[in-house]
Amino acid sequence: MTFGLAGTGLANAADTENIFQPDSSQTDLSQSEGPQPDRLRGDEPRSDQPVQRPAAEAPNVHPYQGLRIPDDTLSSLQWARPMPENKYLAPLGELHAPVPVAPVPPIAPPPGKLRFGDVQVDSPEWLNREQAIQLNDGAAQAEAATATFLDSIGMERSRSDRVSGEVIGGAVVGVAAGAVAASPFGLFGGVVGGMMGTAIGLPFAPIGLAAVPVGAAYGAALMEVPIAAIGAGIGASLGAVHALSAPPRTVGD
Repeated sequence: MTFGLAGTGLANAADTENIFQPDSSQTDLSQSEGPQPDRLRGDEPRSDQPVQRPAAEAPNVHPYQGLRIPDDTLSSLQWARPMPENKYLAPLGELHAPVPVAPVPPIAPPPGKLRFGDVQVDSPEWLNREQAIQLNDGAAQAEAATATFLDSIGMERSRSDRVSGEVIGGAVVGVAAGAVAASPFGLFGGVVGGMMGTAIGLPFAPIGLAAVPVGAAYGAALMEVPIAAIGAGIGASLGAVHALSAPPRTVGD
């Protein structure tokens, strides 16, 4: 009985020593691998390659491909055509109701020019390039739309180009003339609008004083815009009459 207890105690002692004694294989493995990252602190194994950041790619990328337009040409229209040569002018012919026709391509402006139909001026230095392109593109597309409509009612290409060019050019000249003629009225409207803005915004000063320039601009526009629009209509009408009544010209004349 005594020997049995002694044997049991020795076995328990040996097991206890095995529990607290580290495993030599595990110790060697951990020492060979070096310090391990602490996953609880968020440490990650470091790599020799630096991480490129930011690395996300933008979606829906479609590079715009097209013909390269010269830097001195103030236009972004890829499908534009060169200036017509005007070698002849066809008679007016017999007109009819509109029918479907192919759209007329817009006309590209000459280098360094602002082109509004048959009116061409040098682009001023103070005008931003993008703004100049927007003006040219808008005028060219309006001219092309007018020419397409004239084609649909039976006009020949030379006459259609002549009429559409003079309509757009006359409208621009009319706008400029109307704006000049309306400048005294615009000044009066600006003064009255500024006074009204002051009367409205003064009780809420200083924030309410923002109504002063708003009222002045509104008053000036209220007087000038209608007169400029009337000028545009008159100019376009005169241009159309002049182009429609122009006598035909054969090739070589």
